[in-house]
Amino acid sequence: MSLVLRNLQRVIPLRRGPLRQNVEVLRRILGIQNFDLGVICVDNRRMQLINHSYRGKNHPTDVLSFPFKENLKAGELPQPAFRDEYNLGDIFLGVEYIHQQCLDQNEDFYDVLTMYHKEKLILEELNRLTGSNLKPLTKNQF
Repeated sequence: MSLVLRNLQRVIPLRRGPLRQNVEVLRRILGIQNFDLGVICVDNRRMQLINHSYRGKNHPTDVLSFPFKENLKAGELPQPAFRDEYNLGDIFLGVEYIHQQCLDQNEDFYDVLTMYHKEKLILEELNRLTGSNLKPLTKNQF
């Protein structure tokens, strides 16, 4: 199905091609290529507004996810009955926030954009299957 990649920020120059390719590979690895997914890149101001509106935290962050099906457990894939339900939801990437952390840590920006998301998804699935509550090692870095 489709991957919608939107860049709604202008603070950090972003090449969408490498990000799109990495996310498509990640979708295949995780077996979610049959689901629609939105990845939206935003700046600190917009990420702070979203974080405040939905989580009550008045600061920017690295990643926020909004699943299409609200009643799913972390790492659980929806079991769609209709074509319109093949949707995972949207992931907001705080590009400006992540970019600054990459500069501070001397990390590759595009690798971090993809790998942090991958790490988070894999741990969510592991937590679901094992009942664990593991967090990404990079949790407080990005």
